[in-house]
Amino acid sequence: MAHDALRTILPVAGIAAERARNVEITGGADPVLPTPFRIGETSAAALAATGLAVADLWELRTGRKQDVAVDLRQATASLRSGHYLKMEKSEVSHERNPVMGMYPAKNGRWSYIHANFPNHRAAALKVLGVPEEKAAVRAAVAKWDALELEEAIIAAGGAGGMVRSMDEWAKHPQAAAIASLPLFEIVRIGDAPAEKLPDGDRPLSGIRVLDLTRVLAGPTCARTLAEHGADVLKITGAHLPNIGYQEFDTGHGKLSAHLDLRQPKDLETLKGLVREADVFSQGYRPGTLGNRGLSPEELIKLRPGLVYVSLCAFSHVGPWASRRGFDTVVQNVSGITTRQGELFPGAEPGPQFYPVSAIDYLTGYLMAFGAMAALARRAREGGSWLVRISLAQTGRWLVGRGQVPEAELKDVPKEFTAAELARWSMVSDTPVGRLTHLRPTVQLSETPPRWARPSVPLGYNEPAWPARP
Repeated sequence: MAHDALRTILPVAGIAAERARNVEITGGADPVLPTPFRIGETSAAALAATGLAVADLWELRTGRKQDVAVDLRQATASLRSGHYLKMEKSEVSHERNPVMGMYPAKNGRWSYIHANFPNHRAAALKVLGVPEEKAAVRAAVAKWDALELEEAIIAAGGAGGMVRSMDEWAKHPQAAAIASLPLFEIVRIGDAPAEKLPDGDRPLSGIRVLDLTRVLAGPTCARTLAEHGADVLKITGAHLPNIGYQEFDTGHGKLSAHLDLRQPKDLETLKGLVREADVFSQGYRPGTLGNRGLSPEELIKLRPGLVYVSLCAFSHVGPWASRRGFDTVVQNVSGITTRQGELFPGAEPGPQFYPVSAIDYLTGYLMAFGAMAALARRAREGGSWLVRISLAQTGRWLVGRGQVPEAELKDVPKEFTAAELARWSMVSDTPVGRLTHLRPTVQLSETPPRWARPSVPLGYNEPAWPARP
C-alpha cells in the first residue's frame, strides 16, 4: 500500500511511477496508531519520495546510484516527532493552550477554536466576549450558530471553523476548488541558465535554503533539506509568536536569525540573502509577502534560478484561498475529526484529533521532495521554479488513500515500544542543553542523512550565509 501511495506522488514531479519499486519499505502496514486514516503508508510514501529525490541529486553529482529504504513504523513516529523531545535541563511542554478545542454550538453542531497563538486566541475571545477560561468559552460557543461563529472569528483575524462531516466538506466550494488541483505543483516561472550543483560531499552540499515558515509543515521541509547537507537559515521576527518546543523539533540542522521585515533595513538584508540563495520557502497566505516585494515574480528577478516553495492552508484557488488555517483547522472543517471521534471517542464526546500531526509533517516532506525535484530540473535544464502546496491538498490526499477497515482497528496500541523509540532516537548537544530526539527516518546506502548543526533558539545566529565548502 505504501508503494501505491508513492506512485501517486512521483508523477506530480515528472518522475516515473515505476521508480517506486526502487525503494524498500518495511515495518508492516496500517493501522500503526489508533486512527482509521492511513498515516503509516502516507508517511512512508512521502519520506520515500524524498529519498528518491536525494538519490537523484547524488547521481547528478557523482554518477552513482544508491539504495533507499524506509521503515513504515519509524515514518509514522516522525509525524509526531515533537512528542518525543526530551531536554536534559528542562521539561519540554507539549501542552496546547487550554482554550483550544472543539465546543458544542447550537443545533447539535460543533465549533473549533484555534488558540495556540495569542493573536488568534485574542480574536476568538473578543468575538465570544469572554475571558480566557475554558468554561466561559464553552458557555459562549453554545449560544452561537457554528457557521456564523466560523465567519465571525475569521473576520476578526482568528482561526478555527465549523466542524463538518466528510460528506459536507465534499460539497463545499473550497473542497471543489482543491479537487481541481494536483497534490502539489512544480511550475517553471522564469528562464535561467542551468546550474551545476555546488561542490561538496553530500547530496545538497552548498545548497542554501531560506526558511521563512512557521509552526510545523514548512519548518519540516527545511529540516528535511538540512539532513541531506543543505545550509538552512531560518528567518523569523522577534515580535512573532512561536511555540517553543516546536522550534527544537523542526530546528535540527538550521541556523536561525531574527529580521523584522516591517523595517526597510531588515527587508533589504533579507533580499541580499535571497540573491545568494537556492531555495526560498515561505508559509504565508497568498499575496501576503507580495506586499513586501517577496513574491515569486519579484524574487526571481533578484535571483534567477531560485526555487520558490510556497505553502498555505487552503490553496491559491477557491473562496478560502486567503483564509488562515492549520493542520487542526483542516482536520475539523474537512471531516477528519468527525470520523476520528466516531471510531475513537475521547474523554469528552464529539470530534477528536488523530494521534499525530499528519497533514503538517506530510506537507513538509512533500515540500522538500518538490524543492529537490526542482533543484534537479534546474541542474538539468535551468529555469526558476515555483513549488506550490497547501495543507488542504495534503489532507485530501491522506483521506483519499481510504480508511483502515473498522474490524482491524480493535486494540491498536497508542504508543510505540520503548525499544523502537530508543532505536529511532539520538542525542544532540544544543546551546540550551542535551536534547534527545528522533533521528532522520530515510535510509540511504551512500549518504546517510544527518544534521550537521544542532537546534538553536530562535534568533541565535546572525543573518548571514556560512561559507560554501
